[in-house]
Amino acid sequence: MSGPRSLFGAAPAHLGRAQAEALCKRVLGFSTADEMRVNVSSGSTANTRFAVNQISTAGDNTNVSITVRAVFGKKAGSATTNRVDDESLRAVVKRAESLARLAPDDPEMLPELGPQTYAPAGGYDASTAALSPADRAAAVRAITDRAATAGLVSTGYLEANGGSQAVATSRGLFAWSESTAAALTTTVRTPDGTGSGWAGATSHDWSRIDPAALGARAIEKAERSRNPVAVEPGRYTVILEPTAVGNLVQLIAGAAQARAADEGRSFFSKPGGGTKIGQKVVDERVTLLSDPLDTEAYGSTFGGDGLPARKITWIQNGVVQNLAYDRWWAQQKGAEPSAFPGSLRMLGGSATLDEMIASTERGLLVTRLWYIRPVDPRTILYTGLTRDGTFLIENGRITRAVKNLRWNESPIFMLNNVEMMGAPVRVSASESGGPGQAVVVPPLKVRDFTFTSLSDAV
Repeated sequence: MSGPRSLFGAAPAHLGRAQAEALCKRVLGFSTADEMRVNVSSGSTANTRFAVNQISTAGDNTNVSITVRAVFGKKAGSATTNRVDDESLRAVVKRAESLARLAPDDPEMLPELGPQTYAPAGGYDASTAALSPADRAAAVRAITDRAATAGLVSTGYLEANGGSQAVATSRGLFAWSESTAAALTTTVRTPDGTGSGWAGATSHDWSRIDPAALGARAIEKAERSRNPVAVEPGRYTVILEPTAVGNLVQLIAGAAQARAADEGRSFFSKPGGGTKIGQKVVDERVTLLSDPLDTEAYGSTFGGDGLPARKITWIQNGVVQNLAYDRWWAQQKGAEPSAFPGSLRMLGGSATLDEMIASTERGLLVTRLWYIRPVDPRTILYTGLTRDGTFLIENGRITRAVKNLRWNESPIFMLNNVEMMGAPVRVSASESGGPGQAVVVPPLKVRDFTFTSLSDAV
């Protein structure tokens, strides 16, 4: 039987539009269900890890995944395979149909979508999809060689993905798009283990990532963060570098679900009923939006059910403009549904980090945040730790490295305390070091950021 690789042929190692559509039609042709949806994901993932100034592992993976959703009445079942021969496709359809017959009725079931109109997708770069092991090794050496020369120890992770997504339904819908994503992150430490610096970047276009610059930034932070001192927990004026801002601000988009707000379960719930759409909730300089066609942070132009994605402004000049509606909840509320675009941009200002530091009498500079966990969804309150470069600012200059601190903070509280904003940049806001959601945010200077305890972890 043929495996998934037989579909790809020559590079790129993912299904083109015609190949994906033909595969979906084959699957739909085996169906006996009332309705069926087919989701196809195909592509390649390449990664290189490094530790102690040398490459430790590298790998390349190519795969295709077919998920079938069968519907009988108000019952639905799903099954997945990565084999594309007819026997395997018949088997996965049969399995989905068997599971559907066993499932309880879904009272919120809606019919599958018919044909839709989609914006032309962006965010695919052929050279990124084809990034070779040698290319990745050269990028890693730009970091490790410099760290070794400085007598420091570098580790990190490089990932490059290229692939396509397709969805088709028995009602005649078909959508297809291709995308790429690359991410490079590095942590550099001093041999005595007292200093640690981090830098990272991500883009759909590998050429926009500068490994040497990332290495230099992480090395500088590692050297400056040696022998940190303890400071008292409490409320501080903080300067958050863009990565730290992205770590927090992306949590707002995740919380902007209309149903949770209407049901009184989220920050966006209005006391007494309804939502906070139309209310000012943060500083008037704050605007958050998602656009699948953002040239710096492309997102998906459709969701897993084939629903088109569109540009959504979540908050404009501090006022809530929109919440996310799925199809069923939008029908209940007479609203327009939209797939989540998978990207987030925060508009910024013109201040530089140096200007923020110079304007600060006493405060902390934070490189990034780590181990971020929810505390209270009603306020979008989270807790976590600073990591890989936390510094004390006194009289307008950085005076010393400080030990990491645990913080308890909400991005909503933070965005009500903004003092200065810089120019937005795309950041690697994922804790895992992978590409994650496309996030573009500015550095911020904010007051009254809450730290609750010290951490001896470096």
